[in-house]
Amino acid sequence: MTFDFRRALTVLAAHEVEFIVVGGISAILRGAPVVTLDLDIVHRRTPENVRRLLAALRSIDARYRHDSRGLVPEEVHLLGPGHNLLQTTCGPLDALGAIEDGLSYDDLLSDSEAMRVGPDLSARVLSLRRLVELKAAAGRPKDLAALPTLRATLVELEKTRGV
Repeated sequence: MTFDFRRALTVLAAHEVEFIVVGGISAILRGAPVVTLDLDIVHRRTPENVRRLLAALRSIDARYRHDSRGLVPEEVHLLGPGHNLLQTTCGPLDALGAIEDGLSYDDLLSDSEAMRVGPDLSARVLSLRRLVELKAAAGRPKDLAALPTLRATLVELEKTRGV
């Protein structure tokens, strides 16, 4: 299976979806030497944005992972705060209505910024500092395992870039 997160981001941008990249890809885009196998986004849950997201997901044949029936996301699923764990032609994409403690797109917006992620592509990306806070609060083994690397990257960024 192919994993091309930049292609997925390009599709989302082409459909004018409002979203924030979170999770492992946000860490990678911030310079952390970590590995991830999916793209996690928190999307704005307005009806208009969800319709754009749904069109984008349909264009990359999004289907729920771990569901042998091949179910596709519907507007009602994407309007809620739940996690939509999808498989697409770009690879795994998790469309999250909210993350830790119910944090929505609007809650995370001030902790993100638009970043260039390709020659003609920008996307909003969660700050590394906020990602560290969220992973520490989540306390899952995979998050705790990533924390030393993320914290070390944050220290280096603060030294070199004044982040």
